Amino acid sequence: MFKKSMNRLLATSIVSATAVLGASAVQAQDVLKFGHVYEAATPYHEAALRTAAEFEKATDGRFKIEVFPASQLGKEVALNEGLSLGTVDIIYTGMGFMGQSYPPISISDYPFTLRGYDHWKAYATSDLFRELAGEYTKVTGNLVASMTYYGARHVTSNKPILKPEDMAGLKIRTPNAPAYQLFPKATGANPTPMAFSEVYLALQQGVVDAQENPLPTIQFKKFYEVQSNINLTGHITNSLAVLVSPITAQKLGDDYAVLQKILGESSDWASGKIVESENNLAGWFREQGVTVNEVDRAPFIAAVAPHLKGDETPFSAELYDKLQAIK
Repeated sequence: MFKKSMNRLLATSIVSATAVLGASAVQAQDVLKFGHVYEAATPYHEAALRTAAEFEKATDGRFKIEVFPASQLGKEVALNEGLSLGTVDIIYTGMGFMGQSYPPISISDYPFTLRGYDHWKAYATSDLFRELAGEYTKVTGNLVASMTYYGARHVTSNKPILKPEDMAGLKIRTPNAPAYQLFPKATGANPTPMAFSEVYLALQQGVVDAQENPLPTIQFKKFYEVQSNINLTGHITNSLAVLVSPITAQKLGDDYAVLQKILGESSDWASGKIVESENNLAGWFREQGVTVNEVDRAPFIAAVAPHLKGDETPFSAELYDKLQAIK
C-alpha cells in the first residue's frame, strides 16, 4: 500500500514538474512594449510592426515586441516618463520633447534650421547629431536608436496664409515645446499647446483656428475635414527619434545591437514612405476640395531669423552655424 502511494506521489510530482517546466519555457520569451501616439495606418506604426517581426526572428523568438499605437500607453509626455521608469521599452518621440531634458538637441525642431529633407538626412547621419544624441543619453540614460523623417510642417487654417501678417492673432495648436511655439510667436499668432489626440475636435469646435503638421499627418489625422486651407509654409523639417529605455538595453545585452540595426532599417523604410507621400499629397488634397496654397517662404524665414540667435533658443550660435554648414 505504501509503495503504491509513493508511486502515485512520484507520478504526480513528475507531472507537476513537467507543467512548471513547460510554463517556464513559455515565459522564457521576453515581451517588450513599443508605444507611440500615431495611428495604425501610418508608416510609423507599420515600421514598428516590421521591427517587431524582424527582431523576434533575429533572436529566434527569445524576444517579442508588442506595439501599442494611438496613445494606448499614454500621450507623449507619459511615454517619455514610462521610458525612464522602464514601463515602456521603445517609443517614438520628437526632438522638442527630448529637448526638455537636453535642450540643444531640439535645434532641428526650430523653424527653418533645416533646409529640407536632404539637409535633414545629412544631419541625421552626421557627427554633430551623434554628439548631441550622446549628450542626451548622458542626461537621461535613454538611447537614441534611430531617426525617422516626420516631414515638413505646414499651417492649416480656414483662410489663406500667404504672408506673415496673415498669421496675426491666429490661435494655432502646437505641441507643448518651445521649438514649435517660436514660429507662431515670430509671426504674431497665438500658440496653443494641446495633446495630439485632442486636435481634431478642437479644430471642429473652433477651440483653435489652425494647426501645423506635415502633409501625411494632416491626411492620417483627417485635419483636412475640418480645415479649408493647407498653406505650404514648410517652416519646420521634423524628426521622430526612436528611443530605447536604458533598462531595456541592459536587459538585451548583445541583442541591443541587433535591435538598433533593425530599428535603423525600419526608420529608413518609414522615412522613404513619408517622402513619397509628401510628393503626392498636395494633388490628393486638392481632389478632396481643399485649397492648397503655395507660399513664398522668404518673408517667413526673415520674420523668424532674428529669433534664432539669442536668448529665445536653447542652442548657441556656434551650434546653429555647425548645423547650417552640413551639406
